[in-house]
Amino acid sequence: MRLPNSVHTSRPWRIHELTRDFRLEDVWELPGVGGPDAFPLMVQRIASGDPSQSSSVAVRTLFAIRWKIGELLGWDGPDAGLGSRVPTLRDRLPADLRDAPSGPDFDALPFSSVYLLEDEWAAEIANQTMHGVMHIGRVSDDTGGFRAHMAVVVKPNGLLGSAYMAAIRPFRHLIVYPPMLREMGRSWRAAAACAGRLPAVESRVPLYALALERSFRRLRVART
Repeated sequence: MRLPNSVHTSRPWRIHELTRDFRLEDVWELPGVGGPDAFPLMVQRIASGDPSQSSSVAVRTLFAIRWKIGELLGWDGPDAGLGSRVPTLRDRLPADLRDAPSGPDFDALPFSSVYLLEDEWAAEIANQTMHGVMHIGRVSDDTGGFRAHMAVVVKPNGLLGSAYMAAIRPFRHLIVYPPMLREMGRSWRAAAACAGRLPAVESRVPLYALALERSFRRLRVART
């Protein structure tokens, strides 16, 4: 579900200190509710995601087209990325964030983690069109658990970057993000259910996740 930008800007996230020269593109709420200690698990699941393996044909197709265009036009070469065309945001970190964990490595997407806190995670990407940040924030709710908000913050690279961001905006909003967020939610709930980290009020755990959890419990009992 898309949220007003003010939901992100009104909170004292540390990412604001690092991205004053960026613009907030949009804010989304990830599906599902996490238990008190499930935030690191959710972060790991997001970092391990691979859009090329999405259940959505539209998502797989659009990412394949984007990577092919980037290859043909040289948008994603090493001289266009972090540490080359733009410095990494880790160079801007204050001492306390520099000493914090940076976060997980990504399995498929060309993102790099910037920092990981108990209620925030930021990862960045850069190419010939823009320097972007994905920010995941943990927001407590009245169930005793939390929901997660995803903010996309970007700095377009000149006219090319501005035109590119404008061109892909409707595709991101209507075709890419909705199925990707649903998959994130399903993956997170399944993993959290198996780990026993969902609050009791969470009633949207898929049946296959509950079956897996019961199987793991039986295995643990058998081993003892």
